[in-house]
Amino acid sequence: MPIVQASVALVLVSHNGAGWLPTVIDGIRNQQAPVSFAVTIDTGSTDRSVEILEETFAQVVKLPASTTFADAANEALAILHQAAQPPEWIWFLHDDSTPDPHALATLLNAAEEYPEADILGPKIREWPSLRRMLELGVSISVTGNRETGLERGEYDQGQHDEVRRVLAVNTAGMLIRREVLEYLGGFDKHLPVLGTDMDLGWRAANAGFTTIAVPDAVVFHVEAAHRGVRKTQLTGRRIHYQERRAALYTLLVNGRPGMLPLTMVRFFFQTLWRMLGFILVRDPGTALDDLAALGWIYGHTGQIMLAKRRRRKQAHADKDVVKALLPPPWLPYRHGLDFVSDVATAVTLQASDIAERRQMAQAEADPASFAAKRQAERAQLEEDEIPAETGWLVRLFTNPVAVLLVVVGILGVIGARAALGGVAGSGLGPTPQNVGDWWQLQFESWHAISQGTGVPAPPHVFPLAVLATFLGGNPSLAVSAVMLLSFPIALGGAWRLLRVAGRLISHLGAPRWLLLWGATAYALVPYVSGAFGDGRIGAVVVGALLPWLAHAALGFSDPVADRRWRAGWRTGLLLTIITAFAPMAFLVAAVFAAVIFIVARRLMPAVLSDRDQWGPPTAAIATPVGLLLPWWLPSIFSGGWAGLLLDPGRLPAPAAGGFDLLVGRLTGLDGSDLGAPWWLGLALPLLAVLALIPSRTRIPVMVCWIGAVATAVVTMLLSWIPIHLDAGIARVGWGFPLVAIQGLAVVAAVLGAQGAILDGLSGLRKIMVGAAAAVAAVGVVGSLGWFVYAGSGDLTDNTRALGHTGVPSYMLDPTSTTLGPEDGVLVLRGSVDEGIRYAVLRNDGITLGEDEIAQLAGGSDELTGVVRRLAADPDDAVIGDLAAQGVAYIVMPGPADSSVAEGIDASGSVTQASTVERSTRAWLLDSEPSDPGVTESQSIIRTILLVLAGIGLFVVLVLCLPTLIQRRESA
Repeated sequence: MPIVQASVALVLVSHNGAGWLPTVIDGIRNQQAPVSFAVTIDTGSTDRSVEILEETFAQVVKLPASTTFADAANEALAILHQAAQPPEWIWFLHDDSTPDPHALATLLNAAEEYPEADILGPKIREWPSLRRMLELGVSISVTGNRETGLERGEYDQGQHDEVRRVLAVNTAGMLIRREVLEYLGGFDKHLPVLGTDMDLGWRAANAGFTTIAVPDAVVFHVEAAHRGVRKTQLTGRRIHYQERRAALYTLLVNGRPGMLPLTMVRFFFQTLWRMLGFILVRDPGTALDDLAALGWIYGHTGQIMLAKRRRRKQAHADKDVVKALLPPPWLPYRHGLDFVSDVATAVTLQASDIAERRQMAQAEADPASFAAKRQAERAQLEEDEIPAETGWLVRLFTNPVAVLLVVVGILGVIGARAALGGVAGSGLGPTPQNVGDWWQLQFESWHAISQGTGVPAPPHVFPLAVLATFLGGNPSLAVSAVMLLSFPIALGGAWRLLRVAGRLISHLGAPRWLLLWGATAYALVPYVSGAFGDGRIGAVVVGALLPWLAHAALGFSDPVADRRWRAGWRTGLLLTIITAFAPMAFLVAAVFAAVIFIVARRLMPAVLSDRDQWGPPTAAIATPVGLLLPWWLPSIFSGGWAGLLLDPGRLPAPAAGGFDLLVGRLTGLDGSDLGAPWWLGLALPLLAVLALIPSRTRIPVMVCWIGAVATAVVTMLLSWIPIHLDAGIARVGWGFPLVAIQGLAVVAAVLGAQGAILDGLSGLRKIMVGAAAAVAAVGVVGSLGWFVYAGSGDLTDNTRALGHTGVPSYMLDPTSTTLGPEDGVLVLRGSVDEGIRYAVLRNDGITLGEDEIAQLAGGSDELTGVVRRLAADPDDAVIGDLAAQGVAYIVMPGPADSSVAEGIDASGSVTQASTVERSTRAWLLDSEPSDPGVTESQSIIRTILLVLAGIGLFVVLVLCLPTLIQRRESA
């Protein structure tokens, strides 16, 4: 390589760099291109740095420890300016950066080849790895991020070896014309540690100078300050504060003129967003650093404006040329997507990591046995291997099981087609017109439902309101999304859970065709049981989230304490959501937790002495209590305690006895099956019994059986508690027990089949496995076919709803000019012989969420007495009393009881009202309805409880997420 002869001065700045300086000095000595002379500056080192420098260099300038890098570099510039023969070039090095022997010569040759270049920078590689690339020229995004154009952890394989123009280069290895640096005024003294290179490069570009990156020149850099390896009184304990402050300052002083006020406002909201992100990854210190950096910027606006004016005087370059050196404005959004992807990956891989770490522990304990076992399993579980480098779409369509999984998911969505559009009927009430009604329902302490009640809104309204808000404020769309997408969510969760459970049995896990069968059988449970067709959203949500809950709970066995805690919070959060839709979930979980605690106290007392062992399960059980307290406490004190036992939906609900829980089917009020034929449900319990035969998996199968039996026992015991409501005697919710028992049966069947395969198939065992496979295939295929063809039910059937059916729409029109919001519609159902049920509808009627409130609140004693008189002997006085209760209309949906209807006609104080159905009777009261005083109200206590719950939910969400930012530690 020909060496260009040029006058070059080396500037080396050091601070406590004794550990790196010998290598750095060797790198300087080995340079092929000599330096004319060197200026070394030490800023108050307390180690041997000064001694090492004095042994090598003739001139060592000693400055105090408070000296910034900018001041030290500017001091060297002043010394060089006063030299007898000032150098043409200045080459900067740090005490933690060592150059490749060809670095300086390559930079000088590039300067000769590109005479327009005024600043040249090398390729920066990581020291001590020497291969990982750090920088090849840098730029800065609109959010202040330092952009290198490199992938994280990218190794140098010659893929970027082209000279190119850049905005700036690192001061470690920077070669700059002395006259250019003097023209620019040196480095900015307001940047004490970091960001000096970015600011200098941007100023140079605005002034019309050219900066290029030369990949063939290599400098190895420790980045001691950035990585927190070295801390000084300038960097402090939080280096991120210095980095962020420098980035904001650089953006402000070098940005476009006239944009300073707008940029300051943008930084405020940008900082809040970044702080939220750092908090979500459990790094509050960095979030506070961002806030402190913003505070410094706001407190030094005078300095910023002065620096901006100075730069404006030097700016002569074409703005479009400089703009081309900056990253595109969409780049931060791509980084945001990458961040979300990292979080999702870290969350979903935790349970698989548990299985893998267990297998690695076995391999380390007995390598020979583990290798033999793995080889035998591979021989028994032959699968077609597709190269990993093949595209995911190719891998999908070349894997028959994967194709079938996608097909099953699509068929499940098709089967749930009844959820498209407005969903309401049977046990599912209609949704309000606007999501604001749901939010208002949460904050109200007194609801204008019927004659008014203090029973709080059910907790399941909150997640529905959140979902509806994200879906554009459309409650109907939110309910449709839950009912429609629950099948693929349950399918994916069951697949993942069964795969991890299978890997806990053997390294290769269960065959994929077996996972497909188990996932499909489980995902169908809420649908073939009749819960979906009856509009029981609680059972549908439980079916979707229960496998994810079990998947998270597997993290309790993780050997790493931090992962166990995250598993505890994730389990608690999922249990909270499931409990909101199915309160029985918490009761069953609490009983299980108590039993496990008693057993552990007797058999494993050491576990209870380790907080990292008992803490995560305790957190999982305590989380629903803390987050649902704003709903549970008012329910108890307002007399609506029954809401802690009942599933969401209208009453009366379909019954579920012991046999129903066994076969996973519901019985309608008339004794008919609501779901698929009951004999299809016999497949799962039969297969769960056969799963007890293989010896290899008998213990985990027994655990599944114990869980199923215990759940059934708890449900049966609680079902003896009669819940007296106006709609009749209700029993505890069956949604969670039914789905949980069927899910445990699926897990047992899959594990048993896996054990049978691993034990080997021969003789009678082969015949039994074949028969079981036939039963399994018939059960799943038959259930799936029934669901796709006719199993979705009629979610618009309101025949059992004590609500809107039969009520003319104009009576519930909130835009009506003839009725006020307090005027009610008295809806009468039943007969004198069977009993009269009534409801009072106001505004736009009773919607989803208000159904449960109305059922738990019941009717007022005064109105009940008036309705009894109306059914027995209606007269003018009764009609007047109804008007005093705020009733404007009376409606009897067909078929109306003739004796009651004739009595109302004969009262003489009503006028026939128009209806759509002939069998429905309706009357308008001649008396002007009075204001019953039924108004909504809010209390400060209710608001405080909800705010505290919201804060608690945010904290739990943060604790659920993995820590993605590595803590920087000092050497």
